[in-house]
Amino acid sequence: MSIRGLKKKQPKTFKVKIITVDAEMEFSCEMKWKGKDLFDLVCRALGLRETWFFGLQYTIKGMCTWLKMDKKVLDQEIPKEDPVSFHFLAKFYPEKVEEELLQEITQHLFFLQVKKQILDEEIYCSPEATVLLASYAVQAKYGDYDPNFHEPGFLAHDELLPKRVLRQYQLTAEMWEEKITAWYAEHRGIARDEAEMNYLKIAQDLEMYGVNYFPIAQNKNHTDLLLGVDAKGIHIYSINNRFSPNKSFEWSSIRNISYSEKELTIKPLDKKAEVFKFFSSQLKVNKLIFQLCIGNHDLFMRRRKVDSIEIQQMKAQAKEEKARKKMENQRLAREKQLREEAERAKEELERRLFQLEDEARQANEALLRSQEAAELLAEKAQIAEEEAKLLAQNAAEAEQERQRLEITALKTKEEKRLMEQKMREAELIAVKLVKESDRRAKEAEHLKQDLHEAREAERKAKQKLLDITRPNYPHMAKYPQYSPTDTRDANFDKGSIKLDLKDIDLKRLSFEIERERLDYLEKSRKFEDRLKELKSEIHALKLEEKQSGLYS
Repeated sequence: MSIRGLKKKQPKTFKVKIITVDAEMEFSCEMKWKGKDLFDLVCRALGLRETWFFGLQYTIKGMCTWLKMDKKVLDQEIPKEDPVSFHFLAKFYPEKVEEELLQEITQHLFFLQVKKQILDEEIYCSPEATVLLASYAVQAKYGDYDPNFHEPGFLAHDELLPKRVLRQYQLTAEMWEEKITAWYAEHRGIARDEAEMNYLKIAQDLEMYGVNYFPIAQNKNHTDLLLGVDAKGIHIYSINNRFSPNKSFEWSSIRNISYSEKELTIKPLDKKAEVFKFFSSQLKVNKLIFQLCIGNHDLFMRRRKVDSIEIQQMKAQAKEEKARKKMENQRLAREKQLREEAERAKEELERRLFQLEDEARQANEALLRSQEAAELLAEKAQIAEEEAKLLAQNAAEAEQERQRLEITALKTKEEKRLMEQKMREAELIAVKLVKESDRRAKEAEHLKQDLHEAREAERKAKQKLLDITRPNYPHMAKYPQYSPTDTRDANFDKGSIKLDLKDIDLKRLSFEIERERLDYLEKSRKFEDRLKELKSEIHALKLEEKQSGLYS
């Protein structure tokens, strides 16, 4: 066979892009493939065995439509694009998620889809429930809460709450994060699949969970009702209330569902009950409603039958897987606990080691300080000893100085007493000298007066003698003989001798007076010098006495 023949036999394909909630995949689809072929390829790629919940959805002319499994892909009214985009989504919802969702991948896909529907406000949820659901979503994503790792702001980039809830309450992002973290911290030890299952168990109790809504009318002119299809049956709602249905038809009470053009008829099992008819805007809507009704009714009936071998095997495998995971989780929990205990013990040992190192460092520092203090104390002791010696020496010198000062003080006192005595004696002497001076002055005055009188008498005597002798000189020359006048001459000679003697006494007296006056002046000068010496000695003694007072 030639290479050209091989090429001709290769099937023609076209590209398909499959978009899940959290990923995108591309496949090459053969031109002859039916919808089920492509769907099985995607399920195998995902490892999904619970395929009856899911379908491939696409949008055409603004309307969401599910790819039919029994028709060729290219024969259906799919978008004309390359690659052709399909959304892999849950088409039917379980009544009880914990019992029906067996595989972890099935559970994870449902968790992601329901979470997106709640955030996009396709499913209404109260603010309190949204915070709790957000805490389970955080547990599934981040694992156990660790305050050292999950610091404030770690949820800043995660979309966890519907915008309606954020608008409804005037709370900051930090306050919402604090509320979510408070719940998140209580989920410690919950594995990812368990957290996702807890999320779904809360979500399945919401009124709008798993319901597909379609606008309908009871007649051809008005669209004033909503028809909802879910796992339990068909519900009729008013246009403004999607929570409480006005009328419900459970799958067990429905005998037949049929449509003709835009009209769709629900026949109850009770033949006496009224047949419910409604109108939709397009034939495609009726087809979609009919398709969803058939699928949900099949699952409803399937749940109430004995499980097939495949389902039993899957449940057994799921049970074994859950038991294995439970044991694995327990083992991991024990290992984690042991690791945490080991880490705590390690941290405690490190803390203790750090504490011991710190204590050792402090002890070394204290030892160094003690050594420095000892050296300093030794130096101070040496200095103190030298100072003590110096102080002892100074004390001895001070004692000697004190004794000397005492002796000096005693000498000073004695000298002062002697000086005072000398001063008193000098004062007495001065008084005596003053008195003696006065007496001598008086005597000298008297002597001067006597001398003056004597000199005056002498002058008078001389004058009288001259008067007497002057006329007798010629007669004496003329008469040299002796005459009676000789007796007068003799008497004159006697008077002259007496005058001469008196003149001699006066001279001697004058000399003595002059000598005594000189002696008196000399003694007065010496006494003044002695008084000056005494004053200087007294002044020096006073200075020494002041200094000795300062020393003491």
